[in-house]
Amino acid sequence: MFGSNKNQMPEAADALPGRDREMPLSNEHFVHGRPLRGEFPGNERVLFGMGCFWGAEKLFWALPGVTTTAVGYAGGFTPNADYREVCSGRTGHNEVVLVVYDPSVITFEALLQRFWEGHDPTQGMRQGNDAGTQYRSGIYCTNEQQYEAARASASVFQQRLAASGYGTITTEIVHPAPPFYYAEEYHQQYLARNPGGYCGLGGTGVSCPIGVAV
Repeated sequence: MFGSNKNQMPEAADALPGRDREMPLSNEHFVHGRPLRGEFPGNERVLFGMGCFWGAEKLFWALPGVTTTAVGYAGGFTPNADYREVCSGRTGHNEVVLVVYDPSVITFEALLQRFWEGHDPTQGMRQGNDAGTQYRSGIYCTNEQQYEAARASASVFQQRLAASGYGTITTEIVHPAPPFYYAEEYHQQYLARNPGGYCGLGGTGVSCPIGVAV
């Protein structure tokens, strides 16, 4: 694991092999008690990468219309990677939060607003003091409507950022979403379990008007 460049995506052939088994989970959200895994009929899903997934998850779990959240790994090559492997830089995975939401209660645009305002999407392979491919900005969409809305919102928010002196958005916007691998139990709702825990997330202070993707 030593000597790898954590700011550069590995080649698939060089990635760690991972494992067949999923991470064991109690399947109960620490904050509201609803399942972490499930079918959730009538709901939609999206994955957001915006730096350390502890803070990212906290931004979404209390929003009205969000059914459940969970943290995990996506966008890389290693199946069912663990945290140590992701931190090595040899999985290609991003730290992401799974957001399961009821579109009849909360719009995807409202989630995008929370995403754009909750971190700095111009920093490439880092977020604040957290550096590496696992901290890159990303939106991983599960349907075409999400994808188009995400791209449209990025275009509009880029203008807002540029007017405030920020650089180019580096967020990867992907459809279809890659496989999502749940992180270890102790990472789930980490900042609710550990209220004084570390959170390196910080926005730009630039507002993203709701409905920009419409």
